[in-house]
Amino acid sequence: MARIDQVEVHEYSYDVANMAANRTYCPGTQLSIGTFAVTIRCDDGAVGEYALVHGGKKAHLGQVLMAAPLLIGRDPMQRQLIYDDLKRALRQVGFLGVSAWDICLWDLAGRRYGCSVAELLGGFRTRLPAYASTVHADRNGGLDSPEAFVAFAERCCALGFRAFKIHGWNDGDADEEARNVRIMGRAMAGRMTLMLDAASELRTFADALKVGHACDEAGFFWYEDPMRDGGVSQHAHRLLRQRLRTPLLITEHVRGVEPKADWIAGDATDFVRADPELDLGISGTMRIAHLAEAFGLDVELHGCGPAHRACMAAIRNTNFYELALVGPGIRNPVPPVFDNGYSDQLDDVGPDGCYPVPMGPGLGVPIDWEFIARHRTALHIFQT
Repeated sequence: MARIDQVEVHEYSYDVANMAANRTYCPGTQLSIGTFAVTIRCDDGAVGEYALVHGGKKAHLGQVLMAAPLLIGRDPMQRQLIYDDLKRALRQVGFLGVSAWDICLWDLAGRRYGCSVAELLGGFRTRLPAYASTVHADRNGGLDSPEAFVAFAERCCALGFRAFKIHGWNDGDADEEARNVRIMGRAMAGRMTLMLDAASELRTFADALKVGHACDEAGFFWYEDPMRDGGVSQHAHRLLRQRLRTPLLITEHVRGVEPKADWIAGDATDFVRADPELDLGISGTMRIAHLAEAFGLDVELHGCGPAHRACMAAIRNTNFYELALVGPGIRNPVPPVFDNGYSDQLDDVGPDGCYPVPMGPGLGVPIDWEFIARHRTALHIFQT
């Protein structure tokens, strides 16, 4: 029986041009993004690895480091037991540290069996219909007006995208957001499926209701995380859901399967959110997908990356792959560490509006460890 004898956490940073710290377009700036990658090594030579995409933040890192010593000596094939044990160990801090290690264990298993994680999960999709998910609106000449949003949506449509999601302004101006929604609805009606993520910027229930009514008029597919509660109040969202026709997509900020079950049972959301990097890995994400399926609901994966593609390949009750965060004059700020032609950049969408599911062993996407070594800011090694 193989045992884990070493785990590594590689912190590194990279720069993104023309992006401000609040993920808006800002020409001439250079944003340095810190993130990390993890590796699991076993005494029989088996290896698993994963580079975080959008989830590699400092708060996330602390939990990953907290969980790392608990992996030493474990059987790497006992993913579900490790998931359960790490979940308990991190119960006071919100479970974020489980995700990276769980994904890494799935990569290790796929490599050991010589098949993709998508295949291990029973995947049946090979191409994933995607939506272009914008950076936040700005005042700097990027997505700074409804007309700019329409122009960018037209560009995305020409590339092949058939769905488009707005991230509005950070000001929380309900009138401005509602106007943008109505103009987008008129411009793209019948050509693109439209969504709005207010990103918890609207300050009052009345503001959320006003923008929600605009979504109703414009025929939006979903309305996501509108209020300053941070997307965690079942009561407020139940009331909002009762007053709108547009389906709500909440639970991005609610971690794990059991709390999301409470939201479904409480009639507080229409769609369910899941993210392999935030919701206890691939093991947690598939649990959430099956939970939603049992209630007859769809689950929508948050963000993009190799683990997201593997999960979506095996989920029936889901609609779109989120190509986040994109906008004019700026590249998607994902880490540039994936090889073999893998890309989460806007222009690499297929003419069918889809991205492919990697089918190589494990996650099927080799990591550029030379890039990480050149940009590494810290290395943490835990071993027997």
